[in-house]
Amino acid sequence: MKMQASKAANQRKGQWAAIKKAACCLFSIVAISQTFAQTAEPVSPNRCGTADYEQFLQKVHPLRRQQIEALNQNIQRFSELKARGRITQSADETVYRIPVVVHVIHNNTSNFIGGSNNPNITDAQIQDQIAVLNEDFRRKEGTKGYNTSPVGSDTGIEFFLATTDPAGNTTSGITRTYYNRSEFNVNADWELVSGIAYWPSDKYLNIWVVPKLNNDYLGFAKYPTAADTLKGLSITTDEKTDGLLISSLVFGRVCPSQYRYNCLGRTATHEIGHWLGLIHTWGDAFCGNDYVYDTPVTESSYTGTTCTDVYSNCSGTRTRNLIENYMDYSPDFCMNMFTKGQKERMRAVLQLSPRRAKLVQASSGPLPESDALTVNIANPVTSSSADAQILFKGAKAFTVELYDVTGKLVYQNGYAATTSTTISLNLANYQAGSYILRVKADQETVSKRLLVL
Repeated sequence: MKMQASKAANQRKGQWAAIKKAACCLFSIVAISQTFAQTAEPVSPNRCGTADYEQFLQKVHPLRRQQIEALNQNIQRFSELKARGRITQSADETVYRIPVVVHVIHNNTSNFIGGSNNPNITDAQIQDQIAVLNEDFRRKEGTKGYNTSPVGSDTGIEFFLATTDPAGNTTSGITRTYYNRSEFNVNADWELVSGIAYWPSDKYLNIWVVPKLNNDYLGFAKYPTAADTLKGLSITTDEKTDGLLISSLVFGRVCPSQYRYNCLGRTATHEIGHWLGLIHTWGDAFCGNDYVYDTPVTESSYTGTTCTDVYSNCSGTRTRNLIENYMDYSPDFCMNMFTKGQKERMRAVLQLSPRRAKLVQASSGPLPESDALTVNIANPVTSSSADAQILFKGAKAFTVELYDVTGKLVYQNGYAATTSTTISLNLANYQAGSYILRVKADQETVSKRLLVL
């Protein structure tokens, strides 16, 4: 009997050991599965859809290329005139502040805000992205946007969530709209998203944050142009589709682990660079042209996952790629630089591209008083009209005159008493060349040389 009891006890011990072993293995499998879930393999996204969209547009609308080239030519002329002292340098000191509206378009039926993989992102995440933009564009010390490179630059461009909506009401600068769709197409859905939510693009930078973009694109922005409209291109320059389209998965510094190489908010920095006229550092072609004098000619985009130096050989010259530049495809943690040339190009766009110029002017709010008569106008003038700020103390009547290069009076208009104001000059019928703009108020007169291109 004892032997039988002992044998039964040993069997029970063996069964219990097997159960424990199975449970241990099951726990290990679960733990390993959880670990893999938490550290999912990174995706290989199409970082930017802007260049691909431009190629698509230029195939569909051959005149599109003329728009882009016209802007590049205007920027080049602007830079040359500035270098020769023909354009005032005071604009270099201006800090341009751009009002932003973030349209969150989500497919969360409960409208609950925040949480893992929820495209209805929080206000805090949106505010964090705005902070990233200002760290990067202002090269702020003590942040990941700072660099000590001799070609690195504070662009003097800032972003803030709008405080007033188009109707004049107080706002957070954030809108939220439910739309039953999980993915949006960068080529086909611009009219769709702007139909869901839109504020005037000559007063706000519209950023549409959607659940996801097709083909694993992370973001996409509209290039500026030299004119708001061009015959045959009305759809591509539509003001209602002017802005930035971006995946909620990479907006701000909160994102899933599979996007860990794009998790510092630099997708928005990169795309807004496009919105302000910057081209990829490799010029979207092998050893292409980005129209910036201090970015080295580069063979192609950077596709690595570490911040390892890469070199190009273009025209027989070996140069180091600026993989730290925001306009490359480097991981977010490698990026920390706009160059001085890129700064100059973006700031020129804010004066030369009509809708961008109106936006920064509108963002300044009521015009200030000035103890002395002051006239501010973008120079040179590249479109059929130009806005001029007339600043003075109190309310005054004033006259505006325009003289051609021979000294002949070609335009004159008087204005009733008002406080500091903005006037629009119609220059459609004037030939390209130099003019003198003269403004008189009381006993003061201000004259400015104006170049019409």
